[in-house]
Amino acid sequence: MSPGSNTKNNGRSKSVVLGVLLVVVAVVAVVLGRFVLPNTDLRSLNPLAGFSTTQVSGVVGSEKAGFFRDPDVEKRFRQLGYEVNVTTAGSREIAEQTDLSQYDFASPSSGPATEKVERQSSDYTASYPFYSPMGVATFEPIVEILKREGLVREDNGMQVLDVAGFTELATSNTRWRDLGSEFPSPRTVQISTTDIRTSNSAAMYLSILYWVFTNENPELASNNDELVRQITPFFAGQGYTASSSAGPFADYLSQGMGAAPMVMVYEAQFLGEQMSPNSRIDDSHVLLYLDPTVQANHGVVGMNEAGSEVGRLLTEDAELQELAARHGFRPSNSEIFSEVMSEHGLTPPVDYVASVDLPSYDQLELLITEVGKAYTTPPRDDPETTTPETTETN
Repeated sequence: MSPGSNTKNNGRSKSVVLGVLLVVVAVVAVVLGRFVLPNTDLRSLNPLAGFSTTQVSGVVGSEKAGFFRDPDVEKRFRQLGYEVNVTTAGSREIAEQTDLSQYDFASPSSGPATEKVERQSSDYTASYPFYSPMGVATFEPIVEILKREGLVREDNGMQVLDVAGFTELATSNTRWRDLGSEFPSPRTVQISTTDIRTSNSAAMYLSILYWVFTNENPELASNNDELVRQITPFFAGQGYTASSSAGPFADYLSQGMGAAPMVMVYEAQFLGEQMSPNSRIDDSHVLLYLDPTVQANHGVVGMNEAGSEVGRLLTEDAELQELAARHGFRPSNSEIFSEVMSEHGLTPPVDYVASVDLPSYDQLELLITEVGKAYTTPPRDDPETTTPETTETN
């Protein structure tokens, strides 16, 4: 045999050995990722695997923008093989006006809006990875006034607003300065909301008012005109209203009591800000829970396989569930939420005895349409939606 043949055989043997080693490394990487390092990006361990990810686009309620922008959320989606790009819009805009063919998934901020989107195609599938009850962000002087009026009580460490009693005060044209020196403002007593024609948080407030008025007078449930007449003043007299929930909460944090004494918010917005490293919430800020309240179920509707998989991962992946809790959302795994709250020294309530059901989407839509007629200006775009910001997990 010639020396050249030996050289060729040696080269071939080295190639075989190298191939076997690569296969072994790949198998070890899979085993480590599945059983030892479940939160590790398997592609970084496996030299045979590519680094490509599946691009997924979604339209979401603005209150979830911070969650999708979180670098830890971005990292986890990359580990799972996805780059998730989102733009923001009001929930009603998502359900009624958005061209969903541009997206792989949509995530409104309520069950009825999610169901409305899901009904648009038999191919759409919905998941509900987390939820948030509604509350009112306010300030300690306002709480003291409302306590004196018998409208706020303490319940297991919570400050709870009697919504039925508050509606009576709010319809009496009372001004804050009439109630004491703590807040000598000429503003009428009212809860600020978003634009009911575009945003879910305002629709959640409408749902609470619907329950209060029809519970006290059941005949109103079948007298839509009178029901609309009684509910309309809670929305039409607010002046400018933002189209998504990020705006009013930002005003509450930055402009203070004079600009936003009481603001309808998601509990998640308040808790998420409290857990932020640079939180603007201090002892003067108070989250009032509501009696009654409603739950805003944040659904994810997949328009295709990739979008549905994002919804499934948000619902089932323990790390994404924990990250949702760190943004104040109540994940489907309640134990994760309790652990995260305890870690930050927060004690939000576990149960909501006073939680009531939302009206059906069609009933809610009818009320929104009729109440919306009382607005004197067309819906105005919110900065979150005028120039949609794209969040890329890359």
